[in-house]
Amino acid sequence: MWRGAGVVLLALLAGCQAVPSQLPVGEPAPAEACRWERSSDVPPVTLNRVVAALEADGFLIRHTEAALGLVSAERSERTVFHGAPEPDIFVLGGSRSRFGHGVFIGGGFGVGVLDDEATEIQRVSVVVGADTVRVSRDIQLFDWRGELRRSRTASDASFCRELHDAIRRQPGEGA
Repeated sequence: MWRGAGVVLLALLAGCQAVPSQLPVGEPAPAEACRWERSSDVPPVTLNRVVAALEADGFLIRHTEAALGLVSAERSERTVFHGAPEPDIFVLGGSRSRFGHGVFIGGGFGVGVLDDEATEIQRVSVVVGADTVRVSRDIQLFDWRGELRRSRTASDASFCRELHDAIRRQPGEGA
């Protein structure tokens, strides 16, 4: 009798699982300036011009895929993380084992500013399609231990306009 009830309960619980109505979306969405028509660009946008513009802005090119029209780049800089300080540690403890005795007394105290050294990494991807160019950027902040402290999408209008202008200023392919 209980076996039949267990099977019914299991079937009911399995039916409670739900599939999400939509996939996760990065927030905020890229600005309108991060997508533009290639037909409006004179001189035309090419992968070589994108690479040159990113390198001139201090980015290191990590990957290019000509078949997809993709350029991926990143740059990092040392900065300061304005986070919460680590708590002071005070330990008072003892240990007794079969082979001996021991007591450990320790304490900790820190004096200094509440800021830690950190590294900010910006990653940019540019896709040069047949009709449009799309730019996406994200910024991550890692503390001195290498732990991720902040992460956000940063495809804002000012960055994309500056990149678009820098691509236009690059010399021609034969130059």
